[in-house]
Amino acid sequence: MEQKKNPKADLNRSSGLFFITGLVLVMALAYVALEWKTYENKTEIDIALNAQDDLTEEVPFIQPIAPPPPPPPAPIIPDEIEIIDDEDDIIETLIDDTDTNIDEEVSYEDIVVEDIVEDVPVPFEVIEDVPVFPGCEDAADKKSCFKAMMKKHIKKNFRYPEVEQELGIQGRVSVLFVIQKDGSIGNIRMRGPNKNLEKEAGRIIKKLPRMTPGKQRGKEVKVPFSIPITFKLQ
Repeated sequence: MEQKKNPKADLNRSSGLFFITGLVLVMALAYVALEWKTYENKTEIDIALNAQDDLTEEVPFIQPIAPPPPPPPAPIIPDEIEIIDDEDDIIETLIDDTDTNIDEEVSYEDIVVEDIVEDVPVPFEVIEDVPVFPGCEDAADKKSCFKAMMKKHIKKNFRYPEVEQELGIQGRVSVLFVIQKDGSIGNIRMRGPNKNLEKEAGRIIKKLPRMTPGKQRGKEVKVPFSIPITFKLQ
């Protein structure tokens, strides 16, 4: 009778399980070996830092010694003094007298006195004789006539800039100008909300006619005058 093997005694049947188990154990040991950390023991004490000073001798306190005072300055010995006898003749220096003799006549013909011309502008409101606008020569109140003629001139020559009119730009332009000694208009300055409005205001003022210049104490003077020009859309 042929003898058969017991299937439970077959070692090859569980070889795969043994292989996997061994592989897992090897990997676990390798992981533990890689992740293992060691720490230094910090409980040790450096005895050298805690050495006890056995010095019992007291160290005496040394007080600093102040430096000696500086020596006194040496006395100044004067130079030898020369004694001059009063009998020696002393040469006196004569000083010429530059004062004018009161009895001498002085000629004033050669002295020229130049008149000091003051070129100081006089404001329109305080000047004695205001500039005369053409057409106001016979007016009783030349100052009021001047202002009325200025408004009439601005209204006659007024022209609203097209671009600003389309964009709805409006505002007031303050204009300052000077009526010169010859009656001409100069030194025009404008300030307003828009460059084109300022330019238009300057153009109106430049069209002013020549005037009779203003006078202060009978002499022609420069007269500054300011007026606002309003640009307003209807």
